[in-house]
Amino acid sequence: MDRYLIINADDFGAFQSGVAAVTELLTCGESALTSSTVMACAPWAAQACRFAAANPQLGIGVHLTLTSEWNNLRWAPVAQGCTASLRDEEGYMWHTTPEVERHAVLDEVRAELRAQVDRCRRLGMTAPSHMDNHMGSLYGIATGRWELLGTVLELAAGLRLGFRLPASIKDIAFGNTMLGIGTEAEATRAAAAQAVEFAAANGVALPDHLLPNEWGGPQDESYENFREYLYDHYANIPAGVTETYLHPALESEELKAACGTWQKRVWEYRIMRDPATKQHIEAHGIKLINYRELSRMKGF
Repeated sequence: MDRYLIINADDFGAFQSGVAAVTELLTCGESALTSSTVMACAPWAAQACRFAAANPQLGIGVHLTLTSEWNNLRWAPVAQGCTASLRDEEGYMWHTTPEVERHAVLDEVRAELRAQVDRCRRLGMTAPSHMDNHMGSLYGIATGRWELLGTVLELAAGLRLGFRLPASIKDIAFGNTMLGIGTEAEATRAAAAQAVEFAAANGVALPDHLLPNEWGGPQDESYENFREYLYDHYANIPAGVTETYLHPALESEELKAACGTWQKRVWEYRIMRDPATKQHIEAHGIKLINYRELSRMKGF
């Protein structure tokens, strides 16, 4: 079986320097980046959506967001109606995924997710390719609020859009600090299996595997170490369709003021912009695709 890789740029619209990085990467034939997802609630969403409107052939979707994690850059729900359960004491979205799971009222979640998709459409992105989720707040994996996953898959089914949910969850995922899985493996796999079955029956294209990055090791110490870490990851993906994601951005004062891990986002831009990255992936017989191609492969 062939190996395919989707590399998605999350947080499209959060920073102007991120918008500049993603638009360059998606229009540069030498880049390995294949898709991106727009944060409808973020300050530069309009610019990101205008780019998507001007490039409808690209794999650009919606980065469904219920969390606002930074202290100096905050955003609030998009929906104009009842959103009290989705707001912290300052009126912004909750900082963390566990807070979302503890407080969110499902009817308000449904309305907010739809409002985010509708905002992207009003801003020009009339045909998003797929959806994914910021900080995993819609998977239920922090406390076991599995109905959140059902809610977002119902939206994906109604819109006939693919969604970031791997068809299988590997053991290594439970120790990954970026995923933040706080639920037991058996319960998590059971909930995921039910969700995957629903997706298959309702036209929601899913990747076979998810490859999150991890921090906290030698890859933190230098750009060269991080590049080697990613290259090893990419070369060893399994058969089928694997999705991975990053957050590329150009170095800027805006980015530094808000994001304590800004350096890593700059590294991710450098890696995606380096022609050697795409060459490395293709040299291992791996085909780079986006979610539009995934949906066609799945027959949706």
